[in-house]
Amino acid sequence: MKQTDSPDEQYTGFSAEERAAMKEHAQEQKKATKRRGSRAEKEAAAARDVLAKIAEMPEADRVIAERVHEIVTTAAPDLKAKLWYGMPAYARDGKVLCHFQSAQKFGTRYSTLGFSDEASLDDGAMWPVAYALKELTPADERRIAALVGAAVR
Repeated sequence: MKQTDSPDEQYTGFSAEERAAMKEHAQEQKKATKRRGSRAEKEAAAARDVLAKIAEMPEADRVIAERVHEIVTTAAPDLKAKLWYGMPAYARDGKVLCHFQSAQKFGTRYSTLGFSDEASLDDGAMWPVAYALKELTPADERRIAALVGAAVR
């Protein structure tokens, strides 16, 4: 949301990117409720939707998203891939635990890997819940795997 700088400025509401993400989320919800078949078939279709969305991303985001997807699904095979506001997310019992947001989605300078309050990453009274991703080194990949592993405990 746009923040106002002075009392004289008017709140202009959500950005075009935010409105588009909300519409995309509503479409995802409708599509998910219309799906027929077994739970396994619905989960497989949701996973295909995630892979299709990753394939649509610009190359720089796509390369990172593909690695994050592989890391998350390997580190926590019980998490189910699904779209969440048009971005890849990984859920347990229907609740999103972590998600990837491409830089292109909101025109930011880096992609992010975020964790919800469902993730067991608590560390004292304050801890990070989102990480900027510009590229992934082997050390970064190990850190993401460790974070995801901790998050599902």
